[in-house]
Parts: sequence; C-alpha cells; structure tokens
Amino acid sequence: MDIFFLGTGAGMPAKLRNVTSIALKLLEERGAIWLFDAGEATQHQILHTSIKPRRIEKIFITHLHGDHIYGLPGLLSSRSFQGGDTEVTVYGPKGIKEFLQVSLSISQTYLKYPLTVAEIDEGVIFEDEQFLVEAKILDHGITSFGYRVVEKDRPGTLLADKLMEAGVQPGPIFRKIKNGETVTLEDGRVIEPEEFLGPAQKGRIVTILGDTRFCENAVSLAKDADLLIHEATFSKGEEKLASDYFHSTTHQAAEIAKKAGCKQLCLTHISSRYDRAAWLELAAEAQEILENTEIAEDFKEITIPYR
Repeated sequence: MDIFFLGTGAGMPAKLRNVTSIALKLLEERGAIWLFDAGEATQHQILHTSIKPRRIEKIFITHLHGDHIYGLPGLLSSRSFQGGDTEVTVYGPKGIKEFLQVSLSISQTYLKYPLTVAEIDEGVIFEDEQFLVEAKILDHGITSFGYRVVEKDRPGTLLADKLMEAGVQPGPIFRKIKNGETVTLEDGRVIEPEEFLGPAQKGRIVTILGDTRFCENAVSLAKDADLLIHEATFSKGEEKLASDYFHSTTHQAAEIAKKAGCKQLCLTHISSRYDRAAWLELAAEAQEILENTEIAEDFKEITIPYR
C-alpha cells in the first residue's frame, strides 16, 4: 500500500505544484489504483510516473471545486485509448454525475468500459472482503468529503510445517486453511484454521481529507490512522484567513492528527504563495505539534507499512 501524490497545490496549477490528485496504490493487495480527486492535468502528471490508467478502479472526489475535478473528464476519456476496459466507479458529492454526463456528452466522448457514478452521503460507501471506505462531510464552502480507507485484518501466516506434521500435504487444503476455512480430512479429522495460522495481520488505515476548516468529523475519520493526509493551505498564525476561506493551517492539521492519534501526518494543498524555501518551514510548524509530519510534493511517494 503506497500513497503517490500527483498534485499537491491549492486553487490553480503552479510551476512547482499541480492541483490536487492523490493515488492510493493497491497493486499488491488487489492489482488496482484508487484515485482521490483529479485536478486539471492529472493525466499529464500520470505520464511522468509508472501508474497505468487501466489500473484505476475507483475515483473518490472530495468536492466539486475545479482544482479537484477539472482533470476527471480527460482522464476518463484517455483511459479508453490506453487499454482500459474494466469498470471504473466514481464516488462524489451530489452534482458529480451531472458534471460528467454533460462533459462527456457535449464532447461526444465514448468510453469503452463501464462507468458507474455514485453520488454519496455520509457513512460506509464501499465495502468488500478487503477494504471498507467511510465518508464524512467536512467544513468547507461547499459539500466536501473526507475519506477513511480501512484495510481489513488479514489472516496470519500459514504454519505449513505444523500442517505437514499433522499429515496434511501442500495443495488445495492449504489454501482453504489460509482463507480461514474449516477442513474435514478424508480420515474424518477436522482441521480448524486458527490452530495452523499465526497471528492475524492488522490492517492499515489511511485518511484522505478534502478541503476543510478544523472540524470534529476530520478527527473521527482520522482516528488511529497510519497516515492522515490533510490540507494546509495556510501557515500557522493565519487562522483568521484560513477560517474566512474555509481552509486549515499547518497547526490545525497537526492538531487534528494529534487529537485523532494518527501515526503520521502529511500536509498537502499548499498555496503557491509559499515557495520551495518555505516548505520546510511549513512542515516544521506542524512538527511543533506532531513530530512525525512531512509535507507533500508532486511525485512524492509514501509507503504505508504493516503495523
């Protein structure tokens, strides 16, 4: 599980930062990539990476401001020409369906793959045997969601030597036990999986928030997260300005992370008012509250290890 930043700027594209788009790489877990927001020129950013658009399985839109959605129609269109034929699901606030319908219809764009658009509300918006995704509304000028991605606990390591000592040979039975299934052998013995599996592997939690002021829903979504990605459009001391524009400061992002018990914080959505020399200062401001903090840059990658 890796986070890859395709765009980390606020408002409009800048020379040093493109607008927001974040890829959650789940290549080992499910051979797929989940995208969070798709600001203008997201597909151009992808060209400089190893990311394959055909691998994109889900796209989660936090809110409908242009710097988070203007790249979406182009990305979906190009995916058809790049070998993408599997279904894509787009999740987002009310209005995302109309935005895509109008954009694709007027441009007479034909997609060679099924596209599902789900306009969401608060709560669990996706769940399968591997992952659960929860959404909550944040505090922004328009409806803005934060997303909590929870990897479910994985079965422990198969104790193969112990199984062979019990007379079970490698093969289909091994797979069933690894999957947590109880198996009855030909001689009538019942093999319970918990006797032949090591401790369960604790799943990881990643929280990715849209634009927001300081709010309790952000704390709830970030509870015990391995990584929190939080906007920091303004530096500390600019709380009044941040509040007026429905954004957060470096200190406020760190306070959310600390209050939620996060293991790591990454600041993004950085205003172009801050040049490269100021980025380390912004990170240092947040580190005053939460030491394990870093600042995102375009093409930065963060690996999220198992606990």
